Amino acid sequence: MQTRKKYIFLTFLACWLLLFFFGGDQLRRFAFFSGKKAEARRNWPRWTDQSLLKSFADPEELQSDGDPSLPSPRAQRAARLSVYKNSRCRMETCFDFSRCEKHGFKVFTYPRERDQPLSESYGKILASIERSRYYTPNPEEACLFILSIDTLDRDHLSGQYVHNVDEKIRSFPLWNGGRNHLIFNLYSGTWPNYTEDLGFDIGQAILAKASFYTESFRPGFDISIPLFSKDHPQRGGERGWLYQDSIHPKKKYLLVFKGKRYLTGIGSGTRNALHHIHNGKDIVSLTTCKHGKDWEKHKDTRCDKDNVDYEKFDYQELLHNSTFCIVPRGRRLGSFRFLEALQAACIPVLLSDGWELPFAEAIDWGKAAVVGNERLLLQIPSAVRCIDPERVLAFQQQTQFLWEAYFSSVDKIVRTTLEIIKDRLLPHRSRSRFLWNTLPGGLLALPDFSTHPGDFPFYYLQHGSSPSEKFTAFIRAVSPSSSPSQPILRLIQAVSRSQYCAQILVLWSCEKPPPPSGKWPRTTVPLTIIQGRRKVRGAGLSDRFFPYAAIQTDAVLSLDEHTSLSTSEVDFAFVVWRSFPERIVGFPAQSHFWDAEQRRWGYTSKWTNELSIVLTAAAFYHRYPAGEGPAGRGARPHPDPPPRSLPRYYHSLFTEYLPAGLRELVDGLAACEDILMNVLVAAVTKLPPIKVTQRKQHKETVPQQVGCKDGDAGTPPAGERSPSPPRSPPAKVKGTAGAAGGRRFSQRQDCLNQLADWFGYMPLVSSQLRLDPVLFKDQVSVLRKKYPRLEKP
Repeated sequence: MQTRKKYIFLTFLACWLLLFFFGGDQLRRFAFFSGKKAEARRNWPRWTDQSLLKSFADPEELQSDGDPSLPSPRAQRAARLSVYKNSRCRMETCFDFSRCEKHGFKVFTYPRERDQPLSESYGKILASIERSRYYTPNPEEACLFILSIDTLDRDHLSGQYVHNVDEKIRSFPLWNGGRNHLIFNLYSGTWPNYTEDLGFDIGQAILAKASFYTESFRPGFDISIPLFSKDHPQRGGERGWLYQDSIHPKKKYLLVFKGKRYLTGIGSGTRNALHHIHNGKDIVSLTTCKHGKDWEKHKDTRCDKDNVDYEKFDYQELLHNSTFCIVPRGRRLGSFRFLEALQAACIPVLLSDGWELPFAEAIDWGKAAVVGNERLLLQIPSAVRCIDPERVLAFQQQTQFLWEAYFSSVDKIVRTTLEIIKDRLLPHRSRSRFLWNTLPGGLLALPDFSTHPGDFPFYYLQHGSSPSEKFTAFIRAVSPSSSPSQPILRLIQAVSRSQYCAQILVLWSCEKPPPPSGKWPRTTVPLTIIQGRRKVRGAGLSDRFFPYAAIQTDAVLSLDEHTSLSTSEVDFAFVVWRSFPERIVGFPAQSHFWDAEQRRWGYTSKWTNELSIVLTAAAFYHRYPAGEGPAGRGARPHPDPPPRSLPRYYHSLFTEYLPAGLRELVDGLAACEDILMNVLVAAVTKLPPIKVTQRKQHKETVPQQVGCKDGDAGTPPAGERSPSPPRSPPAKVKGTAGAAGGRRFSQRQDCLNQLADWFGYMPLVSSQLRLDPVLFKDQVSVLRKKYPRLEKP
């Protein structure tokens, strides 16, 4: 009986405890239970209980839970989710793919109104789109639409806030509820909560936004972009700070932070706690309260000391001399220091819970940044100390690659955004994460042609593959006569005798028809005549780099009809190219320099100890298998027609990557094609071309234009002035008429500067290297030399 009473009592007690813990709050609300209205519960910590547990923090440092400026996490989440009515949008449900079928991926920007305010940053974004290869001025051809209304700053306290956006966009006939529209935004929300609210309904538009919360981010639809300042360069941008000769095995500081400390409001929790990891030795964490209008009203006991310590260190010096940089959240999730750390090769340590990292759909941030947790701040120092030096160097190298490939300019940020959207249209032909996260990067790996890394020359070593063992000779003929000139006959015979030659293609670039097949020499390899494309769409000299389908090999030997080469020279140059398939390998070399007096780039054909350009009048370069291109017109096969093939890498890049404006520049300046191809290859590889041994000095000739309409070789584009020659007069090239040679030289200087302006920097890389055969001109028997004919005059 006693045992039964004992169990009943224990059961009753357990039920009472459960009722108290789970329903006590509701019971206290009844008047009969408390006898009066329940008092408001005290927020933790209860200051009257300090004697029960010793506190290791000053009371001023502990933030009150009752701060009205900080809504509860549930309220914050509800506010973020209520921003977008179409929060379930996906490409399949909110994007009209049919608009992209006829004309491909074309982008239209709305015309700008005269009285419409436009920030400097948004002006750069629109300019980047309008100078891209995807831009179209015709809305009927467009797949994607960009508003001319500045939507970057949606903080209504900002002077750049645009009012009545909802009314304006609804009046646009192309708006269609936002479908197929892309909206850019850098700042959303305002004090004190800084929510995701943009102040207008984006409908079914894709949102490219900085400081994106993962909870409001629509995967596979929206795009997270980095926060950049108004001073971020339009194109080009500064290089990263990590150079080959500046890699320090161990930097002065391990972990640093220098920035604002928010005393109240959102974002203050993490920054207020950063002083706990400061040790004054290899970990430096400096904050200042001295910002804002009324900072003195809210300052705490640490502010004065923090402000003094803050001024003792230079921010740029800390970036240079630290291995890791803390990137905490600010009022919003993103901050400018994220890009600053990337450029400085200071590995970002991210403390911004819930941040959808920029371009995370394509970029593997696990190889370039440390993603921490705001609540585990004290564990960050020990975590970064555990990363071994080899891994640290790999992280630093990846920061430099990502900075230069995707973030160093507004151009690259916009182009990356567009390329990610384009990849979504055809997922089966999209870039892999390998291509996005490996040199030269996703912007230069065109998925329209290949998505397999083994097809690219820069990935041969990584994938254990090698270029083809044969090449295609591609000779451009501009002779207006009805029969082939004697130099081209000798050139065809010399090239056809090469053991590595697979075929010879002659590009006939004259209005007159090519000579009949009986007047061409008989060769042991197929000889094909291709009619130039001037009749089709007015293309000019850049026809040389069009991806003709008749080309079957990875390697192309580009030649002019007046080039003089021996079979031994061709064989040796091809062997060298197979060791460097990503570069241009050739014979005639030129160089560029900076003219300090003229404050522009200069071009010289003088024989110097440096080179940066190899003329495509006699050069090897690579083209990778890709999508099909148009077949050559007027082909005359010998003896059998070559099978239809696929265009290759640099030809495809030349015709598809570059916008029409640059190709028109080549057509307008007849001497520009060599420089443009060299600039393009250098921009991809970051490497110089390679010069090989040449038996005779190259004789550069000006193409004869009589009876062969090939563009005016002496007239720059309207409105352009040719630059003054460098201090030392240009070397006169043998075989070139004085006046015509001077115009050609002037055009090349003009072209060089226009290309540098378009890229935003000078991509060309100088070199002092020339490759000769082993035993070249050594005092040994000729029988021991592999290429003895190279030494004959």
